[in-house]
Amino acid sequence: MSPELVYVLLGGALLLAAVLPQLLHRWALSAPIVLVSVGMLVGLLPLGEEAAIDPVELRPVVEHVTEVTVLVALMGVGLALDRPLRWRVWASWRSWSPAWRLLAVGMPLTVAGTAVLAWGVLGVALPAAVLLGAALAPTDPVLASDVQVGGPTLEGDVDEIDEEDEVRFALTSEAGLNDGLAFPAVTLGILLAGGELTGWSGWLGWFGWDVVGKVVVGVLAGCLVGWVLARLAFRSPARSLRLAEVGEPLLAIAAFLLAYGVAEVVHGYGFLAVFACALTVRSVERDSDYHRHMHDVIHRLETLLTLVVLLGLGFAITTGLLANLDWRGVLVGVALVLVVRPVAGYLSFVGYRCSAEHGRLDAGERVAVAFFGVRGVGTLFYVAYATGAASFPEERWLWSTVGFTIALSVLVHGVLATPVMRRLDRRRDEHGGATAEAARA
Repeated sequence: MSPELVYVLLGGALLLAAVLPQLLHRWALSAPIVLVSVGMLVGLLPLGEEAAIDPVELRPVVEHVTEVTVLVALMGVGLALDRPLRWRVWASWRSWSPAWRLLAVGMPLTVAGTAVLAWGVLGVALPAAVLLGAALAPTDPVLASDVQVGGPTLEGDVDEIDEEDEVRFALTSEAGLNDGLAFPAVTLGILLAGGELTGWSGWLGWFGWDVVGKVVVGVLAGCLVGWVLARLAFRSPARSLRLAEVGEPLLAIAAFLLAYGVAEVVHGYGFLAVFACALTVRSVERDSDYHRHMHDVIHRLETLLTLVVLLGLGFAITTGLLANLDWRGVLVGVALVLVVRPVAGYLSFVGYRCSAEHGRLDAGERVAVAFFGVRGVGTLFYVAYATGAASFPEERWLWSTVGFTIALSVLVHGVLATPVMRRLDRRRDEHGGATAEAARA
């Protein structure tokens, strides 16, 4: 493909990214669907085969591009959440109950369900099955914008902002946290592939460090970086260093780079560190417009990176990504999107109480949260990362399977997101109006 044609395609794609939100506002069609479709059409052009994207040969490029995309998205998610998480206030922890349930119950069940289906039923080797379950378990903070909060809301009582949008809060907070928490399962797949888990000592070492230690280190590193940067931006003794007063939003980019780098240097999970850093920065001067400025910069960068990834995914789909897809991969993808995630998500809310303290998800909203587990860029990163760290004979099959699953998720969730969320919003508004009338009476 000639450089001139690349410029034309990128320019047209950027134009699409700018106008699609307005064009598709009234239609049950998401921007990711259109972008993947455009990429697929480009791949069908006569020169498509010459510029085919082979994720095995281009694994380092895929890993780093998707890595940065997820990091940017996690920073944006953390800045967008209005509901505070105060470490020393138990009521604050309880208000995050939907997220904790989805992480503690839904995510392990999704990993286990996918791995057991692939290994125990379809005969996939155990290391590849575990990696597949781990890579497909986390929901995506990049492609799930239609079912997540839109950005910082800075008016009124900020502690109550998310109370009327519990579905979006649950999905957003889950996506912010589960990308980092998928790493222990990914590491398990890598260790199994390398034959490094021998005896109880190996398993205890994996659990103690990869499951617990790295999570704690990553969260602490992110909180520390966020605390230092927030104090610098808002409360520095030197006025020239108070970036919030001059409205310099590039601090957000510095924040996620520093948080990720520091966490990785001390061997913690960088994804968790970035999200923790964003929450910490957001917690300082919560009603400041500076948070919106930072979020806007991150959102623009996220849009650009997502554009590249989605066009590349669509292009790869029609130039050979699905060449190794078989009925087993199709079954895994369909089962994950339509059965495994919805069931695991719904089981997360067994014993759940719909209250102001524990969240206000009614039965219908719980079904929506369980269903909208969008898969996307994070999955691509985990497969690229793991296949670079260990040898998986099923590597090409893994790429074909996750490519199909992501495309299926983009289609199914993208078509249903708009009508379902509109219906939930309308029902919530009607219930709120009825409640207000009853209160006046």
